[in-house]
Amino acid sequence: MTATTAAPPNLTRGGRKTKVGVVLSNRMAKTIVVRVTRLVKHPKYIRIIKQVSSFKAHDETNSAAIGDVVKIMETRPLSKEKRWRLVEILRRASTAPPVPGGEPERPEPDAAPPKPSEPQRVEP
Repeated sequence: MTATTAAPPNLTRGGRKTKVGVVLSNRMAKTIVVRVTRLVKHPKYIRIIKQVSSFKAHDETNSAAIGDVVKIMETRPLSKEKRWRLVEILRRASTAPPVPGGEPERPEPDAAPPKPSEPQRVEP
């Protein structure tokens, strides 16, 4: 009697960590530095403190700019310090070019529509 056990198709390979952070630097080729901020409770003083970590992530298309909010995912080691890769750009910085294939820019709701010019008055 032979029994084969196959894994269910809905299981994903490994639980890869994801983090959301802000791009600090994009000067290296295909690499960005992402700052991730998290809040933790101090073990002794029970005070909430902010902890900041920096990660080097792989950006294949060099599309992330400084100030962008990005999502990064854990991956195999790509270099000495690079163990993360860029998954998506969540929000562009105001000075960065638009994301290719992303949402088109909408006009701000505060801006009033342009007024039609008044007709010229002709004096008799």
